[in-house]
Formats: sequence, structure tokens, C-alpha cells
Amino acid sequence: MRYLPKSPTDRATMLEQIGVGSIDDLFRSIPAEYRLTGDLKIPPQMGEQEIVSLFHAAADRNANGYASFLGAGAYRHYRPVVIDALVQRGEFLTSYTPYQAEISQGTLQAIFEFQTMICELTGMEIANASMYDGSTGAAESVMMAARVTRRSHMVVASTVHPEYREVLRTYAQHQGLSKQRVGYGPDGRIDMQALEAAITDKTACVLIQSPNFFGVIEDVAAIAELAHAKGALLIVSIAEALSLGIVRPPSEADIVSLEAQSFGVAISYGGPYCGVLACKEKFIRQMPGRLTGATVDQQGRRGFVLTLSTREQHIRREKATSNICTNQALVALMTCIYLTIYGKAGMRELAEQNLAKAHYAAQTLGATPGSKLLFANSPRFNEFVLDTTEAPDVLNARLLQQKMIGGLPLAHWYPELRNASLWCATEQNSRAQIDAAAAVLAGKEAPALVYV
Repeated sequence: MRYLPKSPTDRATMLEQIGVGSIDDLFRSIPAEYRLTGDLKIPPQMGEQEIVSLFHAAADRNANGYASFLGAGAYRHYRPVVIDALVQRGEFLTSYTPYQAEISQGTLQAIFEFQTMICELTGMEIANASMYDGSTGAAESVMMAARVTRRSHMVVASTVHPEYREVLRTYAQHQGLSKQRVGYGPDGRIDMQALEAAITDKTACVLIQSPNFFGVIEDVAAIAELAHAKGALLIVSIAEALSLGIVRPPSEADIVSLEAQSFGVAISYGGPYCGVLACKEKFIRQMPGRLTGATVDQQGRRGFVLTLSTREQHIRREKATSNICTNQALVALMTCIYLTIYGKAGMRELAEQNLAKAHYAAQTLGATPGSKLLFANSPRFNEFVLDTTEAPDVLNARLLQQKMIGGLPLAHWYPELRNASLWCATEQNSRAQIDAAAAVLAGKEAPALVYV
């Protein structure tokens, strides 16, 4: 009875009050063949020591110590140990949501600092307290643009992360919004001629990603000029936040959606992550989620409060900008700590390391027999597309035998790129790992690697 809230006496009293003699009498209306009369077919209970041993055995089956060249929206970066040491403090880990400012100053200040850093990174004037992830941030940005412009047509680049586009389709399917997809040119960037033809005076926004899904950096200024000429807003989605350490922020955009996973958030099998939405100040009333602001109390002391919460819990439902429930406060705190640790100089140095590793990987892997670097002359950060004579799945199977995870096959989303795969190199990838991967691609035996 340890985990059951009612004792036998309590249950007997309850049955007596409702006028039945037993639990079986209570459920007699359910046909006998659907009632459980025996024990569940599950293993017997275990003691604590047995359970710990069971989980240790399960953990031993995990694949540890593999070199990974996967990116595509989830990036393997080093996480300073101080992040977990701080976010696991009880005042952060157990707090729910800072409705009562008088007892939530620590959380509110962390969110305020997070918003400030995001504005500095993105070149925007306002940032909210965070979104669920990059995909919901992109979708909410499109909904926001439709409200601002009072238009119902969106133009979306095919080089936006395919899963982001799937989330957008889910959001938009009952919103009365129409979508036009614009393809990419031979340089891996959005097709500018097709984009110009797609934008009309009914277009609410243009959604692009930079660096895009192929790792190529778009010409944000030129795209903004086309969008603004027809009164549309430009939304720039960024899946690899660390690129902002070296790539010029998309200040020409009207709204920036960002996935902040690279900033100290573990990959964790896909989440939870930390989305960001930032914009020009004139659009603040249509921003989803909520914002924290700084103020002073009656004694002139600095304090922090929720200054804008445009969701149905706070205002009339018909005026709510979004039904997004809350923000990723704890994960946003990880981002805040990460950015504080590295600072501006550290962020740039780390981004330069990523750029150098990816450049070496692209040149080395692209030079192996049977491999070719696609979009070779386009600017990129830490991802690139490799086209191979062998199918990517075959190559990845060989790489796995050498404890390496290869690139992401692209044919599922881009059938024209049948034998192409998306590769990523971060500061976590050593020169030895890159050379070993090149050897496997060339059909040679890879040198032995020491994994940490």
C-alpha cells in the first residue's frame, strides 16, 4: 500500500457511500471479457539495487565515443561544466513560471539578460523570453508577420530546414494562409529570380534560413530588398546559432527566429531545446510569448517584471497572439550562462574554429575519389554538402564500423540530390577524425583513433 493514497478502510467507506459492496460491483457495467482479472504480464518488482544494475546494463548498450559529422539543426559543441552546476540549483531547477515578480527576481533577471544578449547577437531591437525550439519559433514568426501585414500569403525557401517547414505546415493549415515554395539555384542559395516572381502585394513574409539547410549563407540584404519592395516582411531563421559568432547578423530582417541549442544545450536525443524570436521594436505588440523588462520600485531599486504577455492566459482570447504556453526558461538560462562564459571574443574564436574545421573537412572529403563538394564556391559556416558515387547509406554503414557517424542523406527531402549528404564539423571534430573519415570514403582502412 506504499504508493496507493487510500487505505482499505478508506476504500470500503467510499464504496459504502456510493452504495456498492465491492470494486467488482462498481465496474459491473463493463462486460466481463474486458475486465482484468489476473496480474499484468510484466516483470516482477525489483529492489533498488536490482533497478540500478538494470539501468547500468542498459546504459552499457549505448554507443559511446563515436566521432560525429551530423549537424542539420542539432550541433555537437562542448558544454562547460559550470552550466549544469548552476542550472541544477534548486531556485532555478524547480521554479515553474515567474508570475509573482516579488519572489522571482533571479529567474526574471536571467530572462532579461538572455533577451539582451539575443538582441546583440541578432541585430534586432526586441527579443522575447524564448520559444520551444527553432521550428516553433519560425512558425510563430510567420503567424506574427501575417498579423502585422494583414496578409495571408507566405513565401518559403526550400532551403529552410525541412522539419521546420513541416511544423509551419501544421501551424498554418487552419489559419487560412497560402504558401509558395521557392527553390534553390546552382550555388545552393535561394533562386532570386523565382523569389522576385513569387512575392506579390499579398505576400505577408518571406521565410529564409541562413546558413541554410545546405550550410550556405544567403544574401540577406538582397532578399530583404525584394521583400520590402512589395511590403512583405523578411524572416530569417537560424538553426546554427554559433554562426553569429562570425557571420554578420541579419539586421536587414524584420524578424529573426533562432535555435539556441548550440549555446550550451545538450543534444539530448532531440530536446528540450531553446527557440528565440527577435524583431524590430515596432512589431512588439504582435510578438508571441512574453517579455521581461527592467524597472524600479518605490524606493528606486532596480527590479524585473513581466512587461508583455500576449497570450490567452493574460488577455482576451481573441486578442492573443499565440497559444504558446510558456518559455523555455531553464534552457534559456543555459544559453545565458554559455554566452556569459564565452563573451564576444570567445564566441568569435569558437566560431573561427568551427569555420576552419569545416573548411578542412570539406576540402579533404571533397577530394577523395568518388566524392565531390557541392556548392563549393558559396560562403558557408560549419556545414557542407558532399555528393558521392556510392549511396550515403552504404558509406555511413562503413563509417559506423569505424565508430564514426557520417553525413545526413538528403534524398528524402531533395530527390534531385540522390547521392548527396549534409556534413558538419565543429570544434569537437579533430583533424585525425576528418582524415579517418576521408580514408573510409576512399575505401581504405581508417587509422586507429583515440576517442574521449
